[in-house]
Amino acid sequence: MSQLRATKPGLLVCTAVCVCVFLYLRDPPPEEPEESTYPSAVECGFYPDELCSALFEGKEAAPQIATFCNNPHGSQILAHLRTPGNCSRISQEVQLITRPLSAEEGNFSLAYIVTTHKDLAMFVQLLRSIYVPQNLYCIHVDKKAPKKYKSAVQTLVNCFENIFVSSKRGRVAHTGFTRLQADLTCMRDLVRSKFQWNYVLNLCGHDFPIKTNKEIIRYIRSKWTDKNITPGVMQPPHVASETNGSRLEFTPEGSIYGSPNRRFKDEPPHNLTIYFGSAYYVLTRKFVEFVLTDIRAKDLLQWSRNIQSPEQHYWVTLNRLKDAPGATPDAGWEGDIRAIKWRNEEGSVHDGCKGRYVHESCVYGPGDLPWIIRSPSLFASKVDSTDPLVVTCLERRHRLQALRQAEVPAEPHWRFQQESHFNTTRSRAGHL
Repeated sequence: MSQLRATKPGLLVCTAVCVCVFLYLRDPPPEEPEESTYPSAVECGFYPDELCSALFEGKEAAPQIATFCNNPHGSQILAHLRTPGNCSRISQEVQLITRPLSAEEGNFSLAYIVTTHKDLAMFVQLLRSIYVPQNLYCIHVDKKAPKKYKSAVQTLVNCFENIFVSSKRGRVAHTGFTRLQADLTCMRDLVRSKFQWNYVLNLCGHDFPIKTNKEIIRYIRSKWTDKNITPGVMQPPHVASETNGSRLEFTPEGSIYGSPNRRFKDEPPHNLTIYFGSAYYVLTRKFVEFVLTDIRAKDLLQWSRNIQSPEQHYWVTLNRLKDAPGATPDAGWEGDIRAIKWRNEEGSVHDGCKGRYVHESCVYGPGDLPWIIRSPSLFASKVDSTDPLVVTCLERRHRLQALRQAEVPAEPHWRFQQESHFNTTRSRAGHL
């Protein structure tokens, strides 16, 4: 008998319900299933893989079961980073992939900029999902992050040459000029690094990969070789941005614009045409070097100080310059970088948010997982520690698929426990 059963009799009712519904999630059971066929009720079946499989397959009762099953992985992750230790041990216990999984990946390096300030366990899950030794990682830890958080991140970073903390720390809001500065600081650090890389991608702590490293590379090579991906368009005639905190509006494409019928306080420098689009990007190294040195880019950065959400126009505007390296002047909204459920697209692009809407976009719940894995996008945004099962399921699916695509033998510590119960037969539609 488990300790939970012995000390909390009231839990018997909940866990019994869990087991009954879980039998329904599986293949139809015999009329009188034997109790010994399944694990302890407290474990919620083969947790979390069986539950994740049911969620990915869209089983109707799965989201209800998810409310009874807590994620045990966060505390385990944190325990490994509380004190500095042997780096080999940390690497194995955090379960990082320590060799290129294929020659194709080994010869194509990506750089990542990751901005974070809270939810250490989720940060580690994100990092180990995108980590491979041939890539490079610049971590911007927000200045306002707790001291223990910064220390734990530094403990992990100290073990790897290809992971480093940004040379400058500041207070970074989700949007705004400080976020733009954080990306540019990391870009300077990446360019100065001794490591070579082909493209840079930016992430926040609430993002999570849908595609594996190999799939991301193949997506870039499929139509974006030596080109930048910055989804966005020229400002529509009826919409103009403004300089100071106004009401926000949403376009059908889901991007944020300033309130209509108001003009910029100052004309853009060099007579630039201002475009608007995603704050997320995939940029070539040559374009990054251009951004850091070109006078137009420098002047546009200074002009952007007084503009609301400048990260939504800076990258796409510069990438529309015909002489910029890797420019895509006519790309429009092309480029599947982020899977986001916008409230105003409910009923047309998606079937509604199964988690909750925050600032007009969905913070995903377990019921959103089938939609996420069907998306052609590279990453999902937004995931949150308030529903850790979403990240757990995405991470375990992601790791299993990366290992299935691998062309080298898997090290034992690369595998998560119990993944033999994980059914991804219906969740491969998102593969490239």
